[in-house]
Amino acid sequence: MSGVPRTGVSDNAAVWQVLTAVRAFSDAMDRMYSGMKGEMDMNATDLAALRMLIIREQRDESVSPHDIARHLRISTASTTKLLDRLADAGHIVRKPHPHDGRARIVALTQKSRDSFRVHFRDSMGAMRGVAEEFTDEELAVVTDFLMRMSAAVDPES
Repeated sequence: MSGVPRTGVSDNAAVWQVLTAVRAFSDAMDRMYSGMKGEMDMNATDLAALRMLIIREQRDESVSPHDIARHLRISTASTTKLLDRLADAGHIVRKPHPHDGRARIVALTQKSRDSFRVHFRDSMGAMRGVAEEFTDEELAVVTDFLMRMSAAVDPES
C-alpha cells in the first residue's frame, strides 16, 4: 500500500477507530451466523465448515477433509464425524479428487447452497447496498485492507 506511514497521535485515533469498526462488524457477523445455525439446526463447527466450503468454492478451490481439519483446528476424527453429519443432512458430498484418484474432496450440495442463499438473502442485499455506495477504487482499498487484516489474524485463511 502506498502512502506515508502513520506516526502521530491523531493517526493512532484513526487506527483505533478502524479497529473498533472491524470488531463491530465481526460481532455483527457472529450474531448473524449464530441465528443462522439455530435456523439450520446445526452447531457452530458445522456452519463454519460450510462457510469455508462456500468461500473456497467461490475461489474455485477444491477442499480436502484435511483442509477442513486444518481450517477448523480440529482432529481428523472430529472432521470425519463432522463430514458424516453434513453428508447425512444433505449439505455435502465426498467425491474423488479430479487429479488424484486416491484422494477425496468435499463439495457443497445444491441444497446447501440454496439454504445459505435463503438465510443470507436479506443480509447480503443490505451489504451489497452499502458496497454500491462506494467507487470501484474505494472498494479496492477496502478489499485489500480486509484481506490483509484476515491474513494478519489467521495467516492460514
